[in-house]
Amino acid sequence: MQPNDRSFESKDIVVFQIIRDSKCDECGDGLERGHMLRLEANRPLCLACADLSHLVFLPRGDAALTRRAGKYSKLRAVVVKFSRSRKRYERQGLLVEEPALVRAEEECITDAEARARARFRAAERQVVLDEKYIKRFAGEVGRQYPSCPGIERDSIAKHACLKYSGRVGRTAAAKRFEPEAIDLAVRAHVRHSHTRYDELLVDGLERNQARRAVAEEVDRVLDNWRKIKK
Repeated sequence: MQPNDRSFESKDIVVFQIIRDSKCDECGDGLERGHMLRLEANRPLCLACADLSHLVFLPRGDAALTRRAGKYSKLRAVVVKFSRSRKRYERQGLLVEEPALVRAEEECITDAEARARARFRAAERQVVLDEKYIKRFAGEVGRQYPSCPGIERDSIAKHACLKYSGRVGRTAAAKRFEPEAIDLAVRAHVRHSHTRYDELLVDGLERNQARRAVAEEVDRVLDNWRKIKK
């Protein structure tokens, strides 16, 4: 399963939008048609296990927005889908960091049509957020990590619980608020927000190597967050 479209650079991280049901080789979760996965050493991984679940999907169609978002996003991935009629993989869009997408949108909002698109996107995102579940998830983060700042608890919960994303917060274990699932979401957030993990991936380091490189930093942050505030 390799895309042969010349629009992809060899250094690009490629994510596949699958056309038949599959399963993550690492966590074992089922991946339904339309979900995204990454191949790592020919092993299919969900976005959560591939450490790409914090990225947001930007569909193709707006060249200026895509160009700017890709430029501002340190970590990004090309999303492709196999076309049965054309017998080839075709580009569907990009996965980019949300701040990069927001910045790109702000630069692209120059007329009424662009502003309407931004409002629609914001409303659409709000629809997929299950606020009650997110609030409970954030509460569990605070229970396990009492010194985790409130703004980061909310960020962890929102990123973990976005529907249809394949993120850790949507797993059965997370829905039961099992400590291990909460811990996975918090660790992922710390890796991406408090270490050079994303930069190491961009530099070409394998995922497991990058994780090992930042493991001590992650543990140091988590140890501080486990402490009960006095």
